[in-house]
Amino acid sequence: MLIQITDYVTLISDKLTAWYKLGVEHIPNIILAILIIFLFSFLSRFARRLVARIMGKISHNVALGSLVSTLTRIVIISIGLFCALSVLGLDKTVTSLLAGAGVVALAIGFAFQDLTANFISGTFITLQRPIQVGDVVETNGFFGKVQSINLRSIIINNFSGQEIEIPSKDIFQNPITNFSKSGERRMQINCGISYSDNLEEVQQLAIKAVEALDFVRDDKPVELHFTEFGDSSINFLMWFWIKQEIAGPPLAKSEAIKAIKRTFDQHDISIPFPIRTLEFVNSERNEELSMLKGR
Repeated sequence: MLIQITDYVTLISDKLTAWYKLGVEHIPNIILAILIIFLFSFLSRFARRLVARIMGKISHNVALGSLVSTLTRIVIISIGLFCALSVLGLDKTVTSLLAGAGVVALAIGFAFQDLTANFISGTFITLQRPIQVGDVVETNGFFGKVQSINLRSIIINNFSGQEIEIPSKDIFQNPITNFSKSGERRMQINCGISYSDNLEEVQQLAIKAVEALDFVRDDKPVELHFTEFGDSSINFLMWFWIKQEIAGPPLAKSEAIKAIKRTFDQHDISIPFPIRTLEFVNSERNEELSMLKGR
């Protein structure tokens, strides 16, 4: 029994001695690995500040700048960790970690594919800048002013007191009408006048009435074009450009309609009502029709 205990003690002692010798042999590698980790940690902080500064010049989206700078730091620290493990001779561990990271990334990509698509779309929107905060846009069936641009979604104020949050993926994949991109806005009014009115006079009076409005731009012409012979009127459309800093589209269109109507009333120009013809059949005729249908 005593011999067995002595054998166990000797075995443990030999194992500890071997580990000690191995540890002493690897002290330089351990020190080098620690230095590598500290070096890459310092580089990651420097790179993060540098990337944040660059992103601040490229994009005003704080969330995107923070995300890119954080990812940069994580990548650099990961590279440093893998280098340190390689110095320690743990190549198989590095391979296992890389394989595990790939599997985890694939699983996360499948599980959160909508979220990932929104983040990627938000990144492209921020870099390409098809819209900016303050723009008046129409997209995905919604019309309003852009309140904020985030990586996951875009928030729009619909001018009715509500905020609409649209996923970045839908903004990126669908058409966008940006009314603020060029800084110009053309309004269109559709109307009709009686067949008995003088078309030249109508054209001159309507254009003059709209040109007199203070929010109508004088560097672009007011146009009136007759479009068709309608059922009860000769129809026309009018185009004019507005100064959006003075009047927005709803107010501008309303004031222009009032000015045209006021001018037409002053010159006895009529805007005819639609003509409808109604046919009434007497009750006896209805009974005859019902009897015939019954047969």
